[in-house]
Amino acid sequence: MKIQISVDTGEGAKVVTTNLFNVVTWERKFKRRAGDLASGIGAEDLAFLAYEASKTAGIPVPVVFDDYVKKIVSLDVLAGDDANPSQVAPGAEA
Repeated sequence: MKIQISVDTGEGAKVVTTNLFNVVTWERKFKRRAGDLASGIGAEDLAFLAYEASKTAGIPVPVVFDDYVKKIVSLDVLAGDDANPSQVAPGAEA
């Protein structure tokens, strides 16, 4: 599951992209399933995914998640995978 997120922590906006590891980390922390994201994503969920994706991308972040959240100036979803990636696209072979 890839979600492209623009996050500005006061040092200019950076675009990060989540990967499966980031989503699994989110599932473990919040005891929810990735499918729950389709019904709506909260600010804390989005901030956590941006935090984990930033770490994966090698962008320095505070050790404590709450300290990262305190620094966020803006946070926006730019793009994401289809809600149901297991469906075959029209015209494609199964």
